Amino acid sequence: MQSTVAKARRDNFKAPKPDAVRLLAFDILTEVNRNEGYSNLLLPAALNASNFEDRDRNLTTELVYGTLRMQGKHDWILAQISDRPWSEVDAGIVDISRMGVHQIHELRIPDHAAVSATVEVARKRLGESKASFVNALLRSVTRKSVEEWFAPLEEMSDLIEKLSIQYSHPQWIISTYFDLLKNWQSVEAELATNNIPALPTLVSWPGYSTQADLVELGAEPTVYSQLGARLKGNPANLELIQHRLAGVQDEGSQLVATVFAAAASGDSWLDLCAGPGGKAALLSSIAKERGINFIANELSHPRAALVRKVVHGATVWCGDGRDVAQHGQSFDAVIIDAPCTGLGALRRRPEVRWRRSLAHLRELTSLQRELLDSAVSVVNPGGLLGYATCSPHLAETTVQVIDILRKHPELEQVEIAEFLPANLKDAVRAQSMSLWTHKHGTDAMFLALLRKKEHSGS
Repeated sequence: MQSTVAKARRDNFKAPKPDAVRLLAFDILTEVNRNEGYSNLLLPAALNASNFEDRDRNLTTELVYGTLRMQGKHDWILAQISDRPWSEVDAGIVDISRMGVHQIHELRIPDHAAVSATVEVARKRLGESKASFVNALLRSVTRKSVEEWFAPLEEMSDLIEKLSIQYSHPQWIISTYFDLLKNWQSVEAELATNNIPALPTLVSWPGYSTQADLVELGAEPTVYSQLGARLKGNPANLELIQHRLAGVQDEGSQLVATVFAAAASGDSWLDLCAGPGGKAALLSSIAKERGINFIANELSHPRAALVRKVVHGATVWCGDGRDVAQHGQSFDAVIIDAPCTGLGALRRRPEVRWRRSLAHLRELTSLQRELLDSAVSVVNPGGLLGYATCSPHLAETTVQVIDILRKHPELEQVEIAEFLPANLKDAVRAQSMSLWTHKHGTDAMFLALLRKKEHSGS
């Protein structure tokens, strides 16, 4: 009798059958959210190792990047449904429920298909008990339309809280944007733009490729950079990329490199914080064409190895940028692409918005000041210092420039406007380049140029 009952139970139990796309997306989300992984590194590597067709690659990309971007918005709904505090719910349930809500609310996937496919992944990765909880959560989500769920936002009196939920950004980032943009319409435009996936942007490296080469491959030329083009497709498939004759680099980052190069002179350049190598690759190719000695420095050994692959034989030092004077060399131009909060690249690195906090800001601004001091010590009289961040935050940009000028009277700021592309408008803040994603279609990069006076005692 017992064997008959056991057989019946086995027959009623169906092994989970998750589809490969959602399974991979969930595994990457877990690695990003729980193990500090980076989606922009993990996802391309996983897709290149897969045999997915384009449609499946696109869905995987949206499930990973989209879920990470909108997780704040999804959490707001799930916290209302959950019978236990959302902050105390198992991490696996949180990640997979977010992925389920993303399909229900942000993608054109029928509710029943989104729920059942997500629950199958939960059964496979989390077990039957947790999968049942996920199933209950997602079915509760489907009982209201998107419009019904978010109707209460219209009654919210706290605008920052409302925008935080609507656009899935931490409140401190929204306050940061308002401090700079000064009006809520522009803030809302920046938040919305951060949630729109960016096309891959290619960069040609002078002496190795041209913008025309990229356009021949079907890419659209960038608006401001004369070296770039935007591609609908996978850059890894292109021979120019495979043979390291061109790279993948946001147009804003290209402008940081080319504007710095336009203002720099002399016969020796240093990139103080070169990893993973985008700006160093472009600057090294420009330097090589001009006969300039180019050196890249990077703290991390793995990142220094990446830099070596793209700087066309230039010297790469591996060490702390704060100790660069120990090499006993000085330079006619030094650029610092400083470690920062990354608030200007949230559309490309969606998890950054959840990882950074005001505590991180304090740590980073201290490091930035130390790197600036180090750079000043190795710039020749008459030489140029470029200070760049992929953040618009006042503390990481304008305030740092004011502080370094006060601390080092031998420096003077260079008006950046004359070195900018003629068609780049509304991109100057306090004599520095300040890009915005909603205005310029680039990452929100910042670049200040400082020159060391010929005679610092005068």
